[in-house]
This record gives sequence, structure tokens and C-alpha cells, in this order.
Amino acid sequence: MTTLYLVRHGETVDNARQILQGQMPGTLNVTGIRQAESVRDKMCATAIDAFISSDLARSYATCKIIAAPHHKEVKTSKLLRERDWGDFTGAFIPDLTGKEWPANVETLDAMRMRARRFLDKLRVDYPGQTVLAVGHGIINKAIQSVFYDKPMNEVPKMENAEVRVLKL
Repeated sequence: MTTLYLVRHGETVDNARQILQGQMPGTLNVTGIRQAESVRDKMCATAIDAFISSDLARSYATCKIIAAPHHKEVKTSKLLRERDWGDFTGAFIPDLTGKEWPANVETLDAMRMRARRFLDKLRVDYPGQTVLAVGHGIINKAIQSVFYDKPMNEVPKMENAEVRVLKL
């Protein structure tokens, strides 16, 4: 059985400003760095075989901080990228209320397919191992949706730097 510690990245400058980041890199703010350090400190004695992160900067920076005491490389995966918000990317979230969604927003079905591919890859590449993966709010929801076989709207939102454990 593979154990997955699924983590959401720490708070970013744009999270605090209510900007829809999507697949923009993002930069951790001071709070986000502290959040990542808190996860690092709580998990420093946990045996972790592999660290995987979204290839977006905010997740990679979070994962590097958490992985530091383990002296292990952080691998990246595009499968862990946040939802592609298309033309909504970079928008002020409160301004989007009631707006029609652009056709180029990634669908929930597409996200769930990415999530399924990620979980399948973990089972094949890390059987019986413990993996810590840092992703984003919505892709992490999709991963849990696939894992628990429930609709995404039934998966509770993950806070920044929250950790959830899945036994694959």
C-alpha cells in the first residue's frame, strides 16, 4: 500500500490579494513560508520515500521547504498543476461573480482524468512507499474526488499548507 501525504501549497501573494492564479507560477508570501515551515517541522521525523510537487513555483517552493530535513530531491509533475482558468487567469476573484465562464477553462472531467493519472502513476512508481505531494486547492480536490469516488463538491476545501493522508 502506498501512503500519500497530499499537501496544498502555502499562501501566496496572489492568494492574499484574491487573484485567480491558475497555472501562473505564484510566489509564497511570508505567511506561506511560515506555513510550509510548520508542515516541515511536524513531518521532519516522518519517513518519506519521495517528494513530488506541481511544477508551478508556489508548490515547488513549499515542497522544497518540507523536504529539506529529509535531504531528498523534489520531483515535479505537471499532473499536479492547478486548474487552467483560461481567460479568467489573473482576475480579481470577487469580480467574477455572475460572469459567464470562458470556453477555455479546464473542465472538472479533465481535472479528474489528470488526478486519476497521477494516482495510477503513484501506485506503479511507488508501490508500498510513502510519498509527499504538494499540489493546489482544486487539483487536490480532484485527486480526493477520484480516490473517494465522490463528486468534487463533496470534498472539503483544503486550506493553504493543509495535509491529508490517502492510503492507495
